[in-house]
Amino acid sequence: MQNRYPLWKNILILVVLALGVLYALPNLFGNDPSVQLSSSTTTKFEQTKADEIETIIKNSGIPLKSFEFEDGKILARFNNTDDQLKVADLLRETKGRDTTVALNLAPATPEWLRSIGADPMYLGLDLRGGVHFLLEVDMDAAITQAEDRYYNDIRSALRAKKIRYQSVTKDNGRIKVKLKTEQDKLAVVEIMSNDFRELNIVEGKDLTELFASISENAQKEIKKFALAQNMTTLRNRVNEIGVAEPVIQQQGDNRIVVQLPGVQDTTRAKEILGTTATLEYRLADVEHDVQKAVSGHAPIGSRLFYEKNGQPILLKRRVIVTGDQIVDASSGFDQNGAAAVFITLNGIGAKKMGKMTQKNIGKPMAVVFIEYKTETRMVKGKKIRKKEKIEKVISVATIRDTFSKKFQTTGLDSPQEARNLALLLRAGALAAPVDIVEERTVGPSLGQDNINKGLMSVLVGFVLVLIFMAVYYKTFGLIANVALGFNLVIIVAVLSLIQATLTLPGIAGIVLTVGMAVDANVLIFERIKEEIKNGNTPQSSIFTGYEKAFVTILDANITTLLVALVLFGFGTGAIKGFAVTLSIGILVSLFTAILGTRMIVNKVYGDRHIEKLSI
Repeated sequence: MQNRYPLWKNILILVVLALGVLYALPNLFGNDPSVQLSSSTTTKFEQTKADEIETIIKNSGIPLKSFEFEDGKILARFNNTDDQLKVADLLRETKGRDTTVALNLAPATPEWLRSIGADPMYLGLDLRGGVHFLLEVDMDAAITQAEDRYYNDIRSALRAKKIRYQSVTKDNGRIKVKLKTEQDKLAVVEIMSNDFRELNIVEGKDLTELFASISENAQKEIKKFALAQNMTTLRNRVNEIGVAEPVIQQQGDNRIVVQLPGVQDTTRAKEILGTTATLEYRLADVEHDVQKAVSGHAPIGSRLFYEKNGQPILLKRRVIVTGDQIVDASSGFDQNGAAAVFITLNGIGAKKMGKMTQKNIGKPMAVVFIEYKTETRMVKGKKIRKKEKIEKVISVATIRDTFSKKFQTTGLDSPQEARNLALLLRAGALAAPVDIVEERTVGPSLGQDNINKGLMSVLVGFVLVLIFMAVYYKTFGLIANVALGFNLVIIVAVLSLIQATLTLPGIAGIVLTVGMAVDANVLIFERIKEEIKNGNTPQSSIFTGYEKAFVTILDANITTLLVALVLFGFGTGAIKGFAVTLSIGILVSLFTAILGTRMIVNKVYGDRHIEKLSI
């Protein structure tokens, strides 16, 4: 018979349909308002800690839906957001010192589905609710920081080569090197040409002067690195506060979009994302008079700083280690019960710290806390953002012994400040300061409203198509409707399997896919009707209709798929979401509209002699 599939092909189609139903199921169970707890130190929670927190929640009298402890993290599920917020406040008060408390929405998927890797697809910010930030990277600060690094590196290189110089200063975006002889100048030009190829070297009017500036290509690379490094750091920070499926994307040359679906604690998120904080360790200058520095006569090689109580202090310009050499940081308490951050340095930082402490036992060393803040002020009716770099000495302690890789920093105001600083250092320092230039909050009610409207649009379009196909194509229309239902189920299953994020544009892509899937069946059915009009038998008309319509359907879908791939490759945000669902929908519709309907038609008409088709 012409219209019969081999057994293996029927089994393959049925297996795909069964898997589609199975992996689409998790999306029916919704989410539970949850409180996620993790250790704010490097030590993970033990079972005893989890039992203690579970007891606190149960003794509070607030109904607990479930309590899960896995891989050192705790997830407490509740029946409503009111209970969730009450428990979060309770745990912050009682367990805030060593515990990070985050609000989240956890999938309510049954355990047997999760055991086979069946999880619901993520919902985007427009559907689930959450916060949206647009961050702008301060590229000028990135260039300035690079100039500071080259300034210090050039001085170190000259000292290493034992070249005597009168001065090395920064001069309006350039580094000015004043030497003693022309022979020294020639030697410095050779050093810079070999070791500092990113710099443009220009001779000054004075025969012993050189000016070095960062080349245009090097500046582009510095800005590119700053953006990439900031995205990585922000992603690490988001992971620290426990957000599932965040969206962190580049926008333009100097902006980053951060979307945190499901996040309800917006103040905490803003505080962690927008803060640019790091530490510097410097030796204190006890040889010179600090009061002369206050009056504007700081000695060469030293800088004036202020402690938290406003007391002036002189510190060496040379930095021992900086925040980017810190590989781990955890908050806790020192022997006196004061808040502290326990630091672990990388190999380079440990080597520098070890050498410096060994040579300076008995001398004071200061810890400088550096933070960038941005204030928005109204000036003549316009919003103007003022950037400020805050540097304060949080601790000055005498070096009693040599230490290198691990040590502690004290002098912080509170345990919360210690936890935040540890988180920021652990996640990595930002390569350049960022400003939050836009902030939007999407409430869960608005998200649910979007979900309802999106589902309604899919259902209305779906039902109208079902009615049209059933009325116009009769039995064949009903077969197409069954395939269309499976088409939606498999699309949802694929999105869930790849853990894609569904947004409103993504729903639009699904709606468009429904129309395209029906279009393929319309082409097949019209071709079958045409073959019947030409006098062919029903069985022959079915076979020829599917065979001849296949090329047309394939051509139309491939061109649309190419467009979807281009949208995905060059688009961002909403465009990508639309492209993903459209691409998946096209491939699935080819399967259900051609193979799926053909299998059902074969079962209905393939094994019997028929005189007339219900089409």
